[in-house]
Amino acid sequence: MKSLKRIAAGVAALLLLTSCALLQGVSTTNTASSPAASSGTSTGSAISAIYNVLKATGGIDLSNLTNIINLGKILTGANSLANATSAYTDEFASALISGSSNLVNKQNVSQVMNGLKSLSTIDNSAIINASNTAQTKGFAAGAQPKLSTSDKNVAATMNTLNSLLGALK
Repeated sequence: MKSLKRIAAGVAALLLLTSCALLQGVSTTNTASSPAASSGTSTGSAISAIYNVLKATGGIDLSNLTNIINLGKILTGANSLANATSAYTDEFASALISGSSNLVNKQNVSQVMNGLKSLSTIDNSAIINASNTAQTKGFAAGAQPKLSTSDKNVAATMNTLNSLLGALK
């Protein structure tokens, strides 16, 4: 009788370990994110944040660190689409919708994707560099990135971004 209980306990422990391993494998598989999904989600979240700022204030303050960081995220996502495969683009678009909390949706995703691809054709290195500085140095003395719409690339980027955001209204 004792050996039967030990066998039953051993089988139960084995089943418990196996089910935990299976659940862990499923969990890892479901939470792993591809580069396209990660980039699309980040871009969608940043688009939503910038859209809300634009809607609330009527403009995008280029001296605000949060805005600069979000602009950098949008431009990084846009740049990832420059030579992307159709599979990457499809996965990015799907993640863009969820990342924006459906601000970007099935009706406007094509316009937004076209806007992002247009952004990737502009030299937006000044904004990306400012975003990287804002993320790494924050409000440290002398670390405030300077962006000016007198820079023709910054102005072109902001005009294209405003057109992209116009598709969301």
